[in-house]
Amino acid sequence: MRPVLFENNPSFWFETLRSFGHIAYGGADFGEVLTTSQRIREGDFDSWYDEWLSTADRVAEVAREAERKRHPASARDAWLRASNYYRSAEFFLHGNPGDPRIDHVYEASVAAFRAAMALSERPVTPVEIPFENTTLPGYFYEAADDGRGEPHPVALIHNGFDGTAEECHFFGVPGLVERGYHVLAFDGPGQPGPMHREKLVFRPDWETVVGAAIDFVLTRDGVDPERIALIGLSMGGQLAPRAAAFEHRVKAVVAIDGVYDNAANFIADIPGDTREEKAAVLRAESAPDVDAQLERSIANSPVTRWAMSHGAWVYGVDTPRQVLAAMLDYHLGDGIAERIKAPVLVCSAEGDLFFTGQPEALHEHTPNSTLLVFGDELGANAHCHVGAQRLATARVADWLDETLRPTA
Repeated sequence: MRPVLFENNPSFWFETLRSFGHIAYGGADFGEVLTTSQRIREGDFDSWYDEWLSTADRVAEVAREAERKRHPASARDAWLRASNYYRSAEFFLHGNPGDPRIDHVYEASVAAFRAAMALSERPVTPVEIPFENTTLPGYFYEAADDGRGEPHPVALIHNGFDGTAEECHFFGVPGLVERGYHVLAFDGPGQPGPMHREKLVFRPDWETVVGAAIDFVLTRDGVDPERIALIGLSMGGQLAPRAAAFEHRVKAVVAIDGVYDNAANFIADIPGDTREEKAAVLRAESAPDVDAQLERSIANSPVTRWAMSHGAWVYGVDTPRQVLAAMLDYHLGDGIAERIKAPVLVCSAEGDLFFTGQPEALHEHTPNSTLLVFGDELGANAHCHVGAQRLATARVADWLDETLRPTA
């Protein structure tokens, strides 16, 4: 999908397309996204924050006014949009983790989303999932009642490198609920809830996170323990299959989009003929030539600029080279992919900005997997198929229905 705004900045365009895509499940309105984007100075992080904050505050006031006048449906819809706009405002700020604007808009986003869920037609409960010596934040959505009184399948869904548990809603959670799935959307370490609350950074052993989520969801009434699906978005397309390789209570996995090696595309230009040689350079005590190379890349590439600044925050490191070194731990090599017992749906976007070739690599190494390619002719070729949320949700949900369908 060719840029129609921010033609010279693929990061700004993708994040704008992301908000356009969230229109499908109530996370935006076309005119609000368009007019906000037109006010933003391309490449200017402060301008991005200011304009999205202005729109979010305005829409939040619309929600408050609707509540004052006792129009709950209007209030819910406005709160949903405000939540997503606050999320967008924060997006490019993480190069300075001490910036007070980060917590301000994150907390406003969560508060707006919870206000919307309190007005939801179906019960949606904010939850805290016990995890080691803390908890992980999430939301439990109750499935639409099919009148049969039988346990429902449950879909666990989490985001990836930068998205929130709240944003999962706009990636199609309502579409799963209306098809008869309970849904648990949650943040794990490295993701926004744990990062904002206690700086709990990413960890490769994602099966510990998913195991805790499964333990929790099985305490809820009406959950079928034999029909547990796991959906991972973006970097979650590596984390979710990793978890399923070790956590065999997962009966179906969806990677949107699939990632076999999180570091591979980012270390392609690092000196060395093999992954091991590149890893040695990245983990060396000193590598001034590589550090200078990365600084040039940051200066020339908006995508690299954002990925390195955000990566330092969520991996808990200080330099771009350390970010790439941390990424090396997030992969499905060494036989991990081959350990997955559950069926896996590997989604692939032909125009992916970040992980070109990775879905195909995951599919190649995962025995019981199906590759689902979304192309440009569908308007669905962007990373995570943003801009085609209804289409993507339908195809994922149909695959889950067929995979988890009870046997007679």
